Amino acid sequence: MAVLGALPPDVLCRPIRQADWEGVVDCLCRGFPERDRSYWIQALTRLSQRPAVADFPQYGLALEKADRIVGVVLTLYTLYPGQEGDEVRCNLSSWSVDAEFRPYGAKLVTTLLKRRDVTYTNISPAPATLKANWALGFRPFSTGQFAFLPAFSSAQRSCRVLEARPDLSEMAMLPDSERYILSEHAALGCLSLICICDGAAFPFILMPRRILRGLIPSYQVIYCRSLADLSRCAGAVGRFLLRSGFLLCVVDAKEPIAGLFGWYRPNRGLKYFKGPRPPSLGDLTFTELVMFGP
Repeated sequence: MAVLGALPPDVLCRPIRQADWEGVVDCLCRGFPERDRSYWIQALTRLSQRPAVADFPQYGLALEKADRIVGVVLTLYTLYPGQEGDEVRCNLSSWSVDAEFRPYGAKLVTTLLKRRDVTYTNISPAPATLKANWALGFRPFSTGQFAFLPAFSSAQRSCRVLEARPDLSEMAMLPDSERYILSEHAALGCLSLICICDGAAFPFILMPRRILRGLIPSYQVIYCRSLADLSRCAGAVGRFLLRSGFLLCVVDAKEPIAGLFGWYRPNRGLKYFKGPRPPSLGDLTFTELVMFGP
């Protein structure tokens, strides 16, 4: 994609408003013909229900000419509290620009990338946009995926796994931020779990997926504190999943993961970031994968 100069005077780049939904959905349907309108309406509806983060766009940015939406990028901003202060992440999603306006399409992203205190992610880059991603300063934080059979990992007898619920007493063993993440993702259809091991609580969020051309049911790891925690609790989690007939899980990785029985698939599910702090492997919370669906 060409490097942008100024937009023509009759083309505007501005935040998406709720009144734009119909035009935004039309543009996204033109750019992603494999998705139907209901998918995008659900995406915008879920964005409308997310808490606002400072003065960042609620939905994303649009290119507009003569009152017609001709380009769109959706944004998912989330505030993460941390020991070193609050961190803002923005998952950029669904970049779609009508063909005649593509020379101006990068303006949508470069306008957003001006904030240096925000970590931006792109977790589903189209092959045709990879060069543009690198030119904009994005770098990979995951270079492959690790598919594993958690039930084949050893499990301590003292470990037990519970499905997270608001009335579960073990929820009190987690900080407020993780209790919130577990509850919100359970409401979005994920499986939120707590593994109690040696008196400590380890949170996990899994999302049902189908891999290998949609033939094999599995769970995608959406949240774990670390891959080391995942290895430690995999056996107990795997035995819990066996009750519902699931054998296979997938997690983002850069190499094979010690302590897990499985295989590394390089160049699968490439994910990129730009900003002060890359997301940790195994953290896809509040991204398009969960909010919009696979």
